Amino acid sequence: MQNNINIKNKKARFEYELLDKFTAGIVLAGTEIKSLRNGRASISESFCEFNDKGELFVINMQIDEYSHASHFNHRPKAERKLLLNKRELRKLAKEVKVSGLTIVPLHLFINERGLAKINIALAKGKKLYDKRETIRDRDNKRNLDRIKKNFNN
Repeated sequence: MQNNINIKNKKARFEYELLDKFTAGIVLAGTEIKSLRNGRASISESFCEFNDKGELFVINMQIDEYSHASHFNHRPKAERKLLLNKRELRKLAKEVKVSGLTIVPLHLFINERGLAKINIALAKGKKLYDKRETIRDRDNKRNLDRIKKNFNN
């Protein structure tokens, strides 16, 4: 069992322009948290969505089945409820409804008290030219770091 679970959504920063970030709790079953503590989860294809009651759920988050569980195991891609304050939920719902923004998970972790938390962000999709610019900036930074390293040695 790992002490520091650090599951990131690397595609989110490339695909979306992140506007506002929040930290939310997740409602999990017993076998889900055990599997998560073993590092057996993925949030690369997931997104967040509101239901009819105004509750926020993370959709398409993969938590693998727990290996030592019996037939009471969980479904790997079930919808999982996110826990936020009412004020934060209202703000997110308004932004999604009015502006057409989306909510993407960025980082899944277990805090010091042993509770599963997820960092989510209000995001706007990038256009193709924005993605090209991101790639160009990353390549330029890599080349600059390489030149600095060679210059210092």
